[in-house]
Amino acid sequence: MLENRKKKSNLMGKHILVGVTAGIAAYKIAELVRYFKKLEAEVKVVMTPASCDFITPLTLSTLSQNPVAVDLYDSKTGEWTNHVELALWADVMVIAPLTANTLAKMVSGQSDNLLLTTFLSAKCPVIVAPAMDLDMYQHPSTKRNLEQLEKDGVTVMPADYGFLASGLVGQGRMQEPEQIGAFVCDLLASSDEFQGVKVLITAGPTYERIDPVRFIGNHSSGKMGFEIAKAFLNKGAEVILVTGPTKMVLHHPNLQRVDVMTAEEMLAEVQEAWQQCRIGVFSAAVADYRPRNAAEQKIKKNAEEMQLELVKNPDILKWAGSVKKQQYLVGFALETSDAEAYGKSKIESKNLDAIIVNSLEDAGAGFGHDTNKIKIIDKSNKIYSFELKTKQQVALDIVDFIRGNYEI
Repeated sequence: MLENRKKKSNLMGKHILVGVTAGIAAYKIAELVRYFKKLEAEVKVVMTPASCDFITPLTLSTLSQNPVAVDLYDSKTGEWTNHVELALWADVMVIAPLTANTLAKMVSGQSDNLLLTTFLSAKCPVIVAPAMDLDMYQHPSTKRNLEQLEKDGVTVMPADYGFLASGLVGQGRMQEPEQIGAFVCDLLASSDEFQGVKVLITAGPTYERIDPVRFIGNHSSGKMGFEIAKAFLNKGAEVILVTGPTKMVLHHPNLQRVDVMTAEEMLAEVQEAWQQCRIGVFSAAVADYRPRNAAEQKIKKNAEEMQLELVKNPDILKWAGSVKKQQYLVGFALETSDAEAYGKSKIESKNLDAIIVNSLEDAGAGFGHDTNKIKIIDKSNKIYSFELKTKQQVALDIVDFIRGNYEI
């Protein structure tokens, strides 16, 4: 697998800064450093003092072929470590394993060690791979901190499910070095592939008003669409992201974000943007129906029953397919059964170039997960199946598929 990855994306000369914190998974970082070195990247390592109890600086210095930085001040040489210079050197910073302690410090902006001061000085993309026991990982404070870190622009690779150092089984394992390495590979490789290409992406749910405080909606978080937008941006594209209500945050100079509430509002924005774009990825979970008449005042709970008359919402994806010219249009289909059959029918009925299908029958797929399991069906009904992956990795698979099937 490593050789295949090397052929796909050469990291020669890329600067990768690896940050190591005090988790038992720190022993795996030796393999991560070797992974990057085999792909001819330049690697430097910065460690928290406590992480040296889990793996020695000598090991990582030998593998990286660079001195390992641990302290802000080296009492032996009398020199300060220039954390700003270290941060500016990096094309990407990878912090793995990320402990709950360092996570909390990163979110609150603390800087009591070299790794944290370097993180606060970083201008490059930062990727973190959490690792902790399952109860710590599921604690509300940890979830809140991970959510805030993502809002701050850091990419979080969710912990895997499996055996933990405590002897328990659950979510909390750091993703394997090859998974982390492959993700970094895709992030850094060929970052100008979509240079000058404008991409339209729809994301999130739509909320259809019943009255001023109630709505019809669904459980879409918008994360899949935002990850696709991030993947395109990292490869040089200009992205127009039309999103329904979501907590997701994304900042980039080539991003134009448009927030909407309803399907009709989303349609209006898509109609405004579509003709100036060459690629469209419509991942939004648009409500199929809306109330015919939304009440102007809150509906009081007086009767035992309430009848709500619904009318069909516009089909945004079908509209885009009906007017597309030399554009490449990809839709999404989340089904509870017969996902492939429904996906194939939508390619023809909506004039799509490809459709991404996933099924709620697959564990870990669909709404409310950090993972997804997809199949891509193209116009010739050829099916490309993918294993369960994080949504960041799924987004990269989708962007790679489009790059291989659309002549830019």
